[in-house]
This record gives sequence, C-alpha cells and structure tokens, in this order.
Amino acid sequence: MMTQAHTAEGLVVSVNLSERQGTSKHPMAEIVIDERGVQGDAHAGDWHRQVSLLAAESIERFSAEAGQIFLPGEFAENITTRDVGLLDVAIFDRLAIGPSAELEVTQLGKQCHGAGCAIFQQVGRCVMPKEGVFARVVRGGLVRPGDAIVHVPRALRCHIVTLSDRASQGVYADRSGPRIRERLEAFAQENRWRFEAVTTLMADDAERLREELVAARDAHSHVVFTTGGTGIGPRDIAPDVVADLADKIVPGIMEHIRTKYGADKPNVLLSRSVAAVFGQTLIYTLPGSVKAVDEYMSEILKTLEHALYMLHGLDTH
Repeated sequence: MMTQAHTAEGLVVSVNLSERQGTSKHPMAEIVIDERGVQGDAHAGDWHRQVSLLAAESIERFSAEAGQIFLPGEFAENITTRDVGLLDVAIFDRLAIGPSAELEVTQLGKQCHGAGCAIFQQVGRCVMPKEGVFARVVRGGLVRPGDAIVHVPRALRCHIVTLSDRASQGVYADRSGPRIRERLEAFAQENRWRFEAVTTLMADDAERLREELVAARDAHSHVVFTTGGTGIGPRDIAPDVVADLADKIVPGIMEHIRTKYGADKPNVLLSRSVAAVFGQTLIYTLPGSVKAVDEYMSEILKTLEHALYMLHGLDTH
C-alpha cells in the first residue's frame, strides 16, 4: 500500500544573487541555474546547498514581528517564492521551476551566522535558519520572477520482507513485518517524509530473497528491512544473501545491538543480523520476533536519517 503524494504550485516572486558570501543578495531580472547552482552567485559550487529558497510569506511575517520591512534577497536566498508551501517540503522532495529547472531539497534551515548576519545584528534573530530551504540542482535552466514553481513530494520508499516458512503457509500471522511498518511510518512522520511501503511475505528461500533485494535496489527503494532468518538454523539465510549482494557492510549498528541486549540475554548473541549498502539502498536484517524488532528498530532509527543523508551525498552537518 502506498501513500499518494500531491503536488503544490506557486510562483517565483524574486530571483537574487550576490557575488560575495556573507552579504545580502540583490534582485535580478533573471538567473541561470547550472550544475553548480546560480551562475555568478557566491554560494554556487560542488556541494549540497547550491540554491537557497525562502517563502515571501516568511519574510512578510518576520517583517511584521520585527516592525520593519525586509525585502526579497535580504535573507540571502536565491529564490523567493509564494504559495508553494516551502514549510511543508521534506528532504529529497523536488521543486520544478520555470520551463526547465528542477531542484532536489537537501537541507531544511541552517546554522545562524549570528554576529556575521546583518539581519541578526539589527533584530537579534533571523528567519532563514528555521525556514530557509536549500537544494541541489537536478536540471538547470533560466528562472525569472513570475515563473511557476511546483513542489513534487517524494516518499521515503521502504521495502519490508518477512521470511518465514510457516507464516507464508498461513500457519500463523506475520506480526513482525507490520511492526516494522508501524515504526517506519512513525519515523517518517517525525522527519516530515511521506511514507511509501512495499511488503512481502515469503518462505526462507535464498533465491527469492535475492530477487526481492535486487528489485528493491532497481526500484530505488531507500531502505529494505527483512525480518526472520537471522539465526544459525539450516533455513536461516537472510544475512548470507545480503552479505553476498552488498557493496558495503555496516558492522557497527548490529554489533552495538548485540552488545547492548546480549549482556542481559545471551541468546541475542546468536543473531547474525547485518546492515549493508546495496547501490543506494540500505538493508537491515532483523530477527523474527516482535520484541526483537522493537529492540533493533529503536537503535537503527537513531542513525537512519543520517545514514540516508550520507548515502545520498548530503553532508548537512
């Protein structure tokens, strides 16, 4: 079952640039966006914050609260928008602007420059650190005031695979897969991501699991969780299949979990769960019990957001 993403359309109010960092940007008749950002702008470069955006609604609200008028560009944003709902965007969302430009959202807000910010010096605070949106270029193009800007939400795409001979035969209901889904859905909501999940219930079949993982990678799933098949029994094959496919193994997460819970429950140390990278997809193999799923998810979710950022080249800290 997948959630439906809805686009929102607004307008470009102003396009702005500055030749030097640490200064306000001045409005232009047009800007050209290329693979490095806004041509001629001091913040263009080979990094994740190539283009900055701020809503006119944010500027107007801040002006009213501060008791003085601030204009587009004074907060050092490249593109000032209206009606597109920048406060609702999430990391990995897309913004289609004008006839051809397209951006991918990479950061929400930023650290305030404090004394190095002219507006902070005047007012004692600034709106950009909380409400500014930063993006990298997917496709360049010419952008002018009055152009349409369309917010295209992109979901956190998850694939959940339950491995169980008996559950797949209907002997008992799968409870672990639905529990992973619940935890991921809550995580996505907390991080402003829309949630999309594919769920599979299958027997402990190595070749079938391999096919599922390759399909998830090819479908650009952000993360795959398997549950079941992580022990030392003859039908426990999940870690072996994942390790064989993986481009990278991430040992620290599972080592930490086994150490944390194995101190009181030595049987936990018999789990062979692994975490891995396969293409741009994260894979985690979890044991099959609901209790173990909760224990593992509680630790994995602490680093999942940062893992996704690292994997997609977003150095946001």
